[in-house]
Amino acid sequence: MNIISNNKIEKNRSRRLSDDALLELVQHRTFRYFWDFAEPHSGMARERNRETFQNVVTTGGSGFGVMAIIVAVERKWISRSDAVKRIRKILSFLVKADKYQGAFAHWIDGHNGKTVPFSKKDNGADIVETSFLFQGLLTARRYFDKRNEDENWIRETITLLWEQVNWEWFTKGQDVLYWHWSPEHQWEMNLKIEGYNEALITYVLAAASPQHAISSKVYDKGWARNGDMKNGKVFYRVKLPLGPDWGGPLFFAHFGFAGLDPRGLKDRFADYGKQNLAHVKINYRYCADNPLQFKGYNKQSWGLSACDYKKRYYEQSPLKNNGTICCSAALASMPYTPGASMAALRYFYEVLGNKIFREYGFTDSFNQTHNWYADSYLAINQGITILMIENYRTGLLWKLFMSDPDVKNGLFKLGFKSPWLTK
Repeated sequence: MNIISNNKIEKNRSRRLSDDALLELVQHRTFRYFWDFAEPHSGMARERNRETFQNVVTTGGSGFGVMAIIVAVERKWISRSDAVKRIRKILSFLVKADKYQGAFAHWIDGHNGKTVPFSKKDNGADIVETSFLFQGLLTARRYFDKRNEDENWIRETITLLWEQVNWEWFTKGQDVLYWHWSPEHQWEMNLKIEGYNEALITYVLAAASPQHAISSKVYDKGWARNGDMKNGKVFYRVKLPLGPDWGGPLFFAHFGFAGLDPRGLKDRFADYGKQNLAHVKINYRYCADNPLQFKGYNKQSWGLSACDYKKRYYEQSPLKNNGTICCSAALASMPYTPGASMAALRYFYEVLGNKIFREYGFTDSFNQTHNWYADSYLAINQGITILMIENYRTGLLWKLFMSDPDVKNGLFKLGFKSPWLTK
């Protein structure tokens, strides 16, 4: 693997890289989190780079990691044969790991495949994290299309795992999906997956299942709440179609759209390309306006999402923020606001790079008001940075995921329109 050395990075920083070279550098360096720092027994993505998390792997972050491996092959950072070996290791682990009606837990022990509780009652299935995982695996099923023993096995194993997930069971017989189930606490968390948030992909995949699909009524009544997820208010001269006031944290526009292409994606509730663009613009303009007068909020330094601040993980949004910028928030918005995102990338790299650009790319976050810069990496934020930059550059992951026949069936079933549904 052609890893760029720290000395080379310092030389690069002393001269202005082209936009394309800078994007390549950031993607390549960030990819190391999923390749060099992967949990060695399973090949899965570690949740974060903390000593106490050394064996803890993350389901959703590993879905992003699988997609990042595809990017790495296409960009010739690794060979296809090395990628196949890693994907085989990941799938072999997932086949044996704990499952609940085919769904996976949020956290898993990378040594033995046993569930690691995410919280006291969250010690079983997490179908949102499971959907992020399968967003990656279905993308891999399309990409690894060679007719040989290894790639045949990859496709067959992904299909086996995919068809085991009993999405319908997670409705409890109602017209809504429930986020969690625990073998000890059953449905006690009682968290309905209602829009609008990061979980549109969960409903799309639940409808796409060839074995255990939900009905369109579950989407309309549960996710969309018969239209009650609509917003329609104007913030900073931008009309927000869906979701909470001011849009919420930016990961709503990122996590489910690593594979799900929002361009021209419409249903009777919204145009999701317009939704995501509006969400990002509001977030950007809030930071540029900086009503709370935080140091480091401006047109070059913006992006509020879920990230670390000191020793805790917080959701940051225009409604609730403490001066912390999440690096992935602006960078993963590259497909929506390329000019503003590139300005942020240059600021993060050229101005703050010696504080936040390290062996696995940008660290998670920073807070200049309190002169604090993270030394932590979080898998899901590292992953979405690589993937959304790639979608901006080539559309690779959107092309693969949206061409999957099951995904197309799910979108059609839920009443979506998309250019991909006519191809």
